[in-house]
Amino acid sequence: MKFLLPSSRIKIILVTLLILLAGASFIYNQVLINRIMEQERKNVQLWAKAFEHTYSPIQSRVSGNLNMVAGELQNNPNVPDSLRRIILETENLAITNDFVQKEIIRPENLFNIPVILADESGFVLGSRFIGNENRNVDKLIGEFAELHEPIIIEYGDEDKPLINYVYYGESPTIRYLRFFPYVQFGILALLLGIGYTTYKSIKKSEQSNLWVGMTKEAAHQLGTPLSSIYGWLQLLKDKNQNDDDTLSITYEIENDVTRLKGIAERFNKIGSQPELNPLNLESIVDDVVTYMERRLPQLGKHIEVRKDVRETSKVDINSELFKWAIENLIKNAMDAIREKEDDQFLAIRVWQEADYVMVEVQDSGTGIEKKNIREIFKPGFSTKKRGWGLGLSLTRRIIEDYHKGKLYVHHTEIGKGTAIRIELPISV
Repeated sequence: MKFLLPSSRIKIILVTLLILLAGASFIYNQVLINRIMEQERKNVQLWAKAFEHTYSPIQSRVSGNLNMVAGELQNNPNVPDSLRRIILETENLAITNDFVQKEIIRPENLFNIPVILADESGFVLGSRFIGNENRNVDKLIGEFAELHEPIIIEYGDEDKPLINYVYYGESPTIRYLRFFPYVQFGILALLLGIGYTTYKSIKKSEQSNLWVGMTKEAAHQLGTPLSSIYGWLQLLKDKNQNDDDTLSITYEIENDVTRLKGIAERFNKIGSQPELNPLNLESIVDDVVTYMERRLPQLGKHIEVRKDVRETSKVDINSELFKWAIENLIKNAMDAIREKEDDQFLAIRVWQEADYVMVEVQDSGTGIEKKNIREIFKPGFSTKKRGWGLGLSLTRRIIEDYHKGKLYVHHTEIGKGTAIRIELPISV
């Protein structure tokens, strides 16, 4: 049976939420940027109009004409002095040009937008907020022209005006806002990643506690009937001392009951820190392979068991738990081998590489699909019609959590088989 794990759904939900939040942030950011850009264009237009007003020749001519009229009136005794004062006061109102210069054109804290003023030939007449004076201004003019349409300033006579162009770029606010969605996306991704990691940790802890409770309860429940079976077996032996067939069957049953007792002890060790001892793997692997070979005829399969166990250094292991892990790998390999097919084999290899002892279980079975390679070690995943899908998950827990080793699919090919490998560090 094959379950869609809740973690997969939560991962999809979190990724979808991240994409939606990032998309919404990006759209809102673009709307905000467009509005600020509209306002900045109005500001630049205001600055251009102020510049045009201040440096227009008309202003100088008006001021000169008014002063000339005031002088002529002063020489005419028939004109009252009050009229001359009015004309002079009117001319003095040109002080507004000074206001425009000081408050709009020249201040360094107003309209913090990079601006370049150039004539029709492209000659630069002035600039503001473009940073380093050694920058390539011609290149900046081209960049600004691509960003915004230049603002036109006209001077002089209507028949033959002088035309200048105001090129402007983006203010620091706009530049910051353009990068903000990426910063926000990174922060959201980090927060969701932390949340997902926390969720996985809590889930793993809950699963671990559930497994520990189930295994300890199973060990407890097995203890009583096993003790009783030992008593009945002893009674059978006492009453059938002269019946060799019955005694033979009784000893075989006793062997299996002893094995059941070992399995109960394995269950009892799950959840607690197992005792590790430096041991050689040869004898342990031999015991497991011998036991499994005796069960092959009961499975109705003709499988050649190939064993290549070489001498290696000792590794720190718990023999009962490690046997359990090897048994699980061998059982999965046997299940993957189809009946009535030629050249069916199961190979167990043990050798040493550098500071690690390698154990590999290989079969000539059906192989594993690529999409399932990462899934097979997850609790509840199984491609069999029967089974809980806990064997490989428990095996990984035994190898990686208890023995600080590695368990992974070394090689697999559909229709040709799979090789699963264990790496264990050599004991110091």
